[in-house]
Amino acid sequence: MNPDMPVDGPFPIRVTTTPSGADLDVSSFLVKAVFAELFSQAYEDPDGFTAEFADMYELMRSAQHGGPDSHARHEFDARMEKYLGACGDGLIPVYGSQVGRLRDRLTAIATPRPVTAQQDRRAS
Repeated sequence: MNPDMPVDGPFPIRVTTTPSGADLDVSSFLVKAVFAELFSQAYEDPDGFTAEFADMYELMRSAQHGGPDSHARHEFDARMEKYLGACGDGLIPVYGSQVGRLRDRLTAIATPRPVTAQQDRRAS
């Protein structure tokens, strides 16, 4: 499998090898599901959308300073769950032959590869 070829499907996923594992590029999902929903909300109620996101920013800042059991953290988490629900709960559908292609790509990445320094030591 070509390492630069995306794992195609309803939302193509690009899988890239990194030194410590893999990166999954799910930008197609973000554009088609998440941003499309946000754009729709902004179009329907621009003032409400702006006010809501400004309030979410303030909640996020308060939650960061208030700790994991603060009221702001609980409120922020509850609202984020609501937004995730509007965008498909954060789940990216992978089915049919895309599952096998994703498996194959991740298996290829997970297969141990010699490290350059190890190859140099063997050669000496």
